[in-house]
Amino acid sequence: MGSIVPRIGLGTSNLGVRFGDEPDDPAECVDAVEAALDLGYRHIDTAQMYGNEHLVGEAIRRSDVDREEVFLATKVHPRNLAHDDVLSSTAESLDRLGVDAVDLLYVHWPIGAYDPEETLPAFDRLREEGYVDHVGVSNFTVETLETARAVLDAPIAANQIQMHPLLPPTEGERAEVLTYAADHDVDVVAWSPLARGAALSLAPVRAVAEKHGVSPARVVLAWLLEYDVDVVVKASSRAHLRDNLAAPSLDLDDEDVDRIESIEERERLFDREEAPWNQ
Repeated sequence: MGSIVPRIGLGTSNLGVRFGDEPDDPAECVDAVEAALDLGYRHIDTAQMYGNEHLVGEAIRRSDVDREEVFLATKVHPRNLAHDDVLSSTAESLDRLGVDAVDLLYVHWPIGAYDPEETLPAFDRLREEGYVDHVGVSNFTVETLETARAVLDAPIAANQIQMHPLLPPTEGERAEVLTYAADHDVDVVAWSPLARGAALSLAPVRAVAEKHGVSPARVVLAWLLEYDVDVVVKASSRAHLRDNLAAPSLDLDDEDVDRIESIEERERLFDREEAPWNQ
């Protein structure tokens, strides 16, 4: 498995800028990112789609942590994946973030304007020109990973996919991606690892949490880390931020892992057709 991406990152989807009808709260995002950096997070994950790159950038500027210590990742919106749009929209992202370069730039989904032969050379160009340190993809299957690797000059540093107890790493395309990633030195990053909170009420998760005297969130994150999966997890309070960051120190035994993997319920938060592309 690759080792480019820090193991625990702050996910910022729906943080400060809402996808739904709930009112925006810009201070929530700025305060959460600044608090995360203060507590020791060094991986911050955002996206053009989230609409909060400017807030993430403001928090990084306010923080006492040097920019060089922060692993900053963003993603190109599916509608911006034509070659020239990749270049122009990434320049806009850098401007909103207030940085000269990002550590990792993802293809957010391989849909919309995505065309490997057109999209990926633009990512290579951004890397060659120093605007991007590493190229990543998100929501890619083994098939789309293979195609991307054949086109890109840059190595694929990471593939960010949906993974949580209701979509476990041991099944289906997730298991295939993990095997492929291990063989080709690609980090796998789990998005929404807590299943938007749904994983926290699952009886096996709660039982393991009670056994260890920790939160269900810490159990879920530690379980994913058992599979050499990095995680980006949303939180806004200092208590939750601190708790999530402590997940690597929780040692789960085989019984704990088996208990979590006894969960039979399956739920995908949304498929590509349902994602809020136009928000």
